[in-house]
Amino acid sequence: MLQELLAVLAGVGAAGLVYFAAAARVVKQYERGVVFRLGRLRGKARDPGLTLIVPAVDRIRRVNLQIVTMPVPAQEGITRDNVTVRVDAVVYFKVVDAAAAIVNVEDYRFAVSQMAQTSLRSIIGKSDLDDLLSNREKLNEGLELMIDSPAIGWGVQIDRVEIKDVSLPESMKRSMARQAEADRERRARVINADAELQASKKLAEAAKQMSETPAALQLRLLQTVVAVAAEKNSTLVLPFPVELLRFLERAQQPPPDQ
Repeated sequence: MLQELLAVLAGVGAAGLVYFAAAARVVKQYERGVVFRLGRLRGKARDPGLTLIVPAVDRIRRVNLQIVTMPVPAQEGITRDNVTVRVDAVVYFKVVDAAAAIVNVEDYRFAVSQMAQTSLRSIIGKSDLDDLLSNREKLNEGLELMIDSPAIGWGVQIDRVEIKDVSLPESMKRSMARQAEADRERRARVINADAELQASKKLAEAAKQMSETPAALQLRLLQTVVAVAAEKNSTLVLPFPVELLRFLERAQQPPPDQ
């Protein structure tokens, strides 16, 4: 009798171990488990750790809550100022409601990808080329809002959206290069003209000052001669004042007869 009782207990223990092995599931720290019992959602999502389900009756689906980095394929479109461009982006999102991500949408990753592509094409058509090149922060915010609005009902939260690259046609690149070159040349000419204006004002002031003191003109002439003479390969031509030549001419004439 005792042996039969021990055998029954052993059988029950073995059956319990088999049942526990079939019912035990492990949910990782970055996951949540969504349990369906005969096709119906069973309570809230299971927390990380060891959880038990009813074998052959319950089904558990694990949902990853980590941030997903999803590249958006390059989309070609025409901007508001009629320029054809190709723009690609990247979307960062995570699941905040595991049950909604499983029940409300068939494949939330595919849904977010398609919504991101559609929103990116819409942003291209509403923006100018200058905005795509230099005002990306505002476009990123608008793109994030467009994707996040329907994603809330899918249990998904859009963390960040970034436009990665804007590809332009070669003809547009050449046009922009010519425009930048012309703008730099314009600035150079303006700077040179401003320098000439300032120099002319200073020269006019110097000429006015020298006209009041003739000796200053002679000193400036001597300074110029010294500066030119410092170069060994230069030929120095020294001008003489007309008054000095007239003085020498009068000195060579014979005195008048007394």
